[in-house]
Amino acid sequence: MPKQLPQEPLDAAPEAGQERSLAATQVLRKFRVVFNAVKTHFQQVERLSGIGGAQMWALSLIRDHPGIGVGGLAKAMDIHQTTASNLVKALLKLELIAAVKSDSDRRVVELSVLPAGSKLLRKAPGPFQGVLPDVLARLDDRTLKRLDRDLAVLIEALQTDESAGGVPLGQK
Repeated sequence: MPKQLPQEPLDAAPEAGQERSLAATQVLRKFRVVFNAVKTHFQQVERLSGIGGAQMWALSLIRDHPGIGVGGLAKAMDIHQTTASNLVKALLKLELIAAVKSDSDRRVVELSVLPAGSKLLRKAPGPFQGVLPDVLARLDDRTLKRLDRDLAVLIEALQTDESAGGVPLGQK
């Protein structure tokens, strides 16, 4: 028979360990709210458009910057060039964009949106870059700096590979 944990009255004052546990639970719930908002947005994008959120963001950037190259796309999305290249390959395969060699430098590929891509962008929900980057861009500097510091502490405690920061949340 499993050992029964002592039951405390609901109105008992929490001890320091319990307060810490409660605080950790509250923070975890807030992370869940954030992650679920991001996930819900990208699911809605995919349901309405048939492509992933990262692909939609890349498509919108190519529309907004005709002639952008893979390197420029990677920089605009703050992702690794290989990741941007994979997004471009997927959009080319779906015939949503065109890639043409530059007249001035044949090594450079210029990207542009095809009519099917424009049609898809018209029916997809925004923000194209995702709800989290959109909201972060609207936060005040003080809040952003505090979040940056606090998340750096969390990442260090996780002992994780920070290279995951270069992969878009909406990546399939």
